This record gives sequence, C-alpha cells and structure tokens, in this order.
Amino acid sequence: MTDAPGPLEPLGSTDRPILDRPVFERLTMAHRRELKLHCYRMMGSLHEADDLVQETFLRAWRGRAQFDGRGSPRGWLYTIATNACLNAIKARATAHRILEEPARPPTEGRAAAGPAAELSWLEPYPDTELPDLVDGEPGPDARYETSEAIRLAFVAAIQLLPPRQRAALLLCDVLGWSAQETAQLLGGSTASVNSALQRARATLAKRYPTGRPVQRSQPSRDESVLLERYIRAWQAANLDGFIELLRDGATYHMPPWRDWYQGRPAIHDFFRTVWGNFAGYLPVATRANGQPAVAIYARRHQEPEWRAQSLHVIEPADGGIASLTVYVGPLGPDLFAAFGLPPVWPGSNA
Repeated sequence: MTDAPGPLEPLGSTDRPILDRPVFERLTMAHRRELKLHCYRMMGSLHEADDLVQETFLRAWRGRAQFDGRGSPRGWLYTIATNACLNAIKARATAHRILEEPARPPTEGRAAAGPAAELSWLEPYPDTELPDLVDGEPGPDARYETSEAIRLAFVAAIQLLPPRQRAALLLCDVLGWSAQETAQLLGGSTASVNSALQRARATLAKRYPTGRPVQRSQPSRDESVLLERYIRAWQAANLDGFIELLRDGATYHMPPWRDWYQGRPAIHDFFRTVWGNFAGYLPVATRANGQPAVAIYARRHQEPEWRAQSLHVIEPADGGIASLTVYVGPLGPDLFAAFGLPPVWPGSNA
C-alpha cells in the first residue's frame, strides 16, 4: 500500500527496528490529529474518536512486528484506525449519529418533544484539534476539499451511509486513496469498493443536488463581521438583532432536543418562549468543524455565576446564517471541556 494520504519522511535506517519506541512515539505525534479526525468522521463522536485513536496506537504498538518497513507507516495506521472504527460501530446500538430525527417535520412554537438521551447525536469538532491543513492535503483522487470535508453538515450527511460505504468514501473521496488501496484495507475487491463508492455518492446526491455540500471559502471579513454581530446580539440579549442575522430559510437544530425549526418566523417564535429563562448571556468566540462557533455562558435570575449553557455552531452563507446548530443541556455544557472552556466562567462569584 502506498502512502496515499501524503508523503512521510523516512523514520529510520534499515539496520535497526523501524518502530522502536522513540520512532513509534514520533510517528504517533506526527499523525495523532489526522487519525483522530478520521475516526471522528467515521463515528460522528469526538469522545469516541479520542478513545479509538488511543486504541489504534495500542494495537499498532502491540502489532509493530507485523510492520516490515516496506509500506507506509501512515497507511498502516489508517488501516488499524479504520478497522477499529468499523468494529466499534458494529458493537454499538446504532451505526450513525444524527443532527435531526429522520422524517421528523420542523416544530412550530414551543419545543415539546424534549431531549432524547436514547438517540446518538452528532458532536461538534474543535478547530484546535484539526491537523495542519497544508500538510494534510488530500491525494489527487480526492473529490472534496479538506475544508468542506470537516463541515458539520458533511459529517452529518456521511453518517447516513452504511459503515463500509462511509469508510470507502472517506478513504477515496476525502483522503484520495485509490480503490485498489482501499480494497486492501477493507478487504474485498477493487470492484466492490467502486460499487460501494457509487452507492455512497448516490446517497449524498439525494441530500445535495450536486452530490456534495456547498463549498465555503476560507474565513473572510464578512464572516468575522457576522460573528461579531452575533456575539453583540447575545451580549445585549437582543432577540430581534439575533433573528436579523438569519437567512429567510435558515434552520435551527438543538441537540439533544428532538425539535428543530425552519425559517425566521418559526425560529423567532421558539426563542421568544425561552429567551427570558436567563438573566443574561456571556458569549465566547471559538470555532468548530471549520466554522465560526460561540460558547454561551448564562446567568440565572438571582444567581451570580456564569455557567456553561450552550455551544453554537454557525453555517454562514451570503453574509447571514444559513444553519445554526446549538448544543443545549445536558449535551451542550458537557462539550465545553473539549473546547478548552471551563464549566463556570472565571471571575464569576461561585
């Protein structure tokens, strides 16, 4: 198997074990972030990705004698990681995570469905954990730009694929591996991989007219202005100012609640029912899935501390917000640690 995801510098001379402990530690450091991102795309879970990267390195260390140095260490690690993900998916109750329940219509008015702890919800991914996008460019056969393949909507879309189709699409269309190399990893023939790819692409085409998400540009001045306006609206508890930032057909999801909303009027009507639940909001800018994001701390009436309340992931489009995913309690506050944020904002009176 060639080093399909990209070149790797030689790890050592051939007159000593290629994967002795110092070399193995350097290998894990070099590829930890990209393998974690690969596991996240496969699983839809930040926490599962952490566990699977650790499992990958443990398996690699225990099986290092099987690596003879003739192939790519990077490709070898991707093989272990992908198979670990497939095994983990097979062992859990559901094969994919969701941002919304399939076929559930948008809600109008007050949220009534409530949080669904029994469902597996897609988690956001901190930009601070992304690999270096310059060194991690996909191979020549990739169909997706690196930046679009980390978007929350893309990860949600590929979660609809059966696990082996998901793996084939990620390895071929995202990382740029050949069908032959992917077949060696997954087991089976090149023809079976090409068939899996065709089915996976057909599924994505049903969700996206072009078969792929709308490609977004790198963060721009307009995106920065949008984020600043969003933060100011929440700081001032200005509901109308917040709604003005939404595009006409914007969608709003709030995992782990089943309810979701579409369009400015519906989103406004919902927020009007909950906006006064807190005495104030303290927004903190961050980034998730290559998109602008905001962590909201809230202060309850007659309570002094600002506590983690929700994590907002923004999908910008044409100067406004096309989609807003807000992770609320109990899921939202539990995500703050992964973004390097405390449960209580420093300086508040605990």
